[in-house]
Amino acid sequence: MPFEVFLAMVSFAFVMAFTPGPNNIMLTASAVNFGFVRSIPHMLGVALGFVILLAASGAGLGAMLVTMPSVQTALKIVGAAYMLWLAWKIANAGVSGESGGADPRPLTFLQAAAFQWVNPKGVVTALGAIALYVSPSRAISDLLILLAVFGLVTLLSTISWLLFGVALSRALRDRRWARIFNVCMALLLVASIVPMVL
Repeated sequence: MPFEVFLAMVSFAFVMAFTPGPNNIMLTASAVNFGFVRSIPHMLGVALGFVILLAASGAGLGAMLVTMPSVQTALKIVGAAYMLWLAWKIANAGVSGESGGADPRPLTFLQAAAFQWVNPKGVVTALGAIALYVSPSRAISDLLILLAVFGLVTLLSTISWLLFGVALSRALRDRRWARIFNVCMALLLVASIVPMVL
């Protein structure tokens, strides 16, 4: 892979991983409500789940989605429904250290990994990365580099968003402010569905 292409790929990975999206919103809310340690399985599920999605995209998932619009539609419907459920879960989460939220547990590793397959930002990022940075003449080596870069950058991003949530949790010890925060995060998650639906 030419060095200038590698630099462009790293920049793309950082922009896509660190900008707000469903994963980052949910990770921040998880850290606020459950703390860093309890959110680690969620964080690792996002990182590994995205790398698996990226690998599947490189192995031909992207071509299948282009040729089968019905699969795209099904993914949109399932993704939107799941994200609405997650938004409800976030809006009704309890304050860190309290019981009484709708479900007093963060997402599990498997839930977070599975979410990558219906996360519109993740799917678009994976398909775009494969199209932009994997050359057919060196597909395997380019894909391996892409997986390594996105794996590392996604892990750094998820840790950063969790730490942001931990910092916010100190300011949100008051139940009223924590409730406002959770509802705002749920609304942001719902808003992230709009581009997918339209």
